[in-house]
Amino acid sequence: MTASERYPLELAPPDLSAWRKGSHETDYVHHFDSGSPGPRVVVSALVHGNEVCGAIALDRLLRDGLRPSAGSLTLVFVNTAAFERFSLSIPYANRFIDEDFNRLWKRDILEGPGQSLELQRARELRPVFDAADLLLDIHSMSRTTEALMMAGPADKGLALARRVACPGTIVRDRGHAAGPRLRDYGDFIDPASPRNALLVECGHHFAAESAEVALETTLRFLVTAGTIARERLSAYAIPLETPEQRVIEVSETVTACSENFRFLEDYRGMDMIPKAGTVIARDGDKDLRTPYDNCILIMPAEHPPQGTTAVRLGRQCV
Repeated sequence: MTASERYPLELAPPDLSAWRKGSHETDYVHHFDSGSPGPRVVVSALVHGNEVCGAIALDRLLRDGLRPSAGSLTLVFVNTAAFERFSLSIPYANRFIDEDFNRLWKRDILEGPGQSLELQRARELRPVFDAADLLLDIHSMSRTTEALMMAGPADKGLALARRVACPGTIVRDRGHAAGPRLRDYGDFIDPASPRNALLVECGHHFAAESAEVALETTLRFLVTAGTIARERLSAYAIPLETPEQRVIEVSETVTACSENFRFLEDYRGMDMIPKAGTVIARDGDKDLRTPYDNCILIMPAEHPPQGTTAVRLGRQCV
């Protein structure tokens, strides 16, 4: 059974042509300043070209004319070149064009000799992210359906995720061996800096619920930042109460060491494996075993290429 057969395509990509030119000199970047004191907030979508839920949420906010009541708000459609190649007939094919945009966020990479379409766009957008006090980066997943807030390793990320309180499951992790994510860029990951960032995984790429999660999380993030008033939630039929929260601490990020990494079962994500030592996958001729009881599998990749993240292993700590 193919991924498209297991996961129906309930979302269609929005037409973003109206948002190419905006109030910012860079294409697909829209900046609004309230004229009142407050944080500089950035919300980004389409870091991966086939993750359309964030684009749907930002398109909705732009069409609604949402503006900040304090500080500034910048809405960014990131890897639009990959998005423009998106096709419902091959919905998993256009995550990126040359390389993963979300593995480039380190000074040595951004200022190095490398050349790719994604790196060119990252350099173009770098001043936007350098100016952000708070960042929300919207993503979706190829398999897992439960929404996750990726808070990073610093306590400040966890504290911000708790205040946003949506989605209810918070994951503390250190990113990927293949390269740093946007949410881990610069001061965002520095415990001593007040600048902060979150990455939300809204659910499956093409589940209708993912677009709803993207919109709700964005609005709750803006309320938490003080960018908009809490009363604005009612205009979007979002309840004032928030879900119960739990925190999962990632102990290990497993990187595929061969091109023959395969899980032994069809894990969908957030699967809890009761017994330590359980073989859950084979990487070439090596077994991958759970390191402790009640090990949670976070975002298992169906066919991870060599050198990419295959799964995160974690335990619930709250």
